[in-house]
Amino acid sequence: MPRTEKVKSKHDLLAPYWAAGLIALCLTGLSTVWFDFGAFWKGYVLDMTGPAWNYILFRGLNTAKSQNVWFRFFTPIRTLILFLFVCFGIECAQYFELYESTFDPWDYLAYVSLLIPLFLMDVWLSEDKE
Repeated sequence: MPRTEKVKSKHDLLAPYWAAGLIALCLTGLSTVWFDFGAFWKGYVLDMTGPAWNYILFRGLNTAKSQNVWFRFFTPIRTLILFLFVCFGIECAQYFELYESTFDPWDYLAYVSLLIPLFLMDVWLSEDKE
């Protein structure tokens, strides 16, 4: 089997698991609006899950493998760098009071707490191990 076919087959095999993770992350993040489980829940859970579920969406991990401009551009490292830039940019904008919000330096850790492990898992699972 050619390398591209193996990569597609592996990607398609893992897509339902990524989709389940996407749903779990979305529901967990959105439930911070529905339920009050304390300060950590209200302050950090959405910051943890939001970038993670968007990473799965932008990378197309939850769907069948597709070769188009979008997915060729959003490689694992480009997606990670873009997301870190956006998340840290939002927090810096809060620090400089560019809009009305509360700066919290712990948000930096919240952003990467799930994003980095998802990135590492994506890279590891997408490697051709032969």
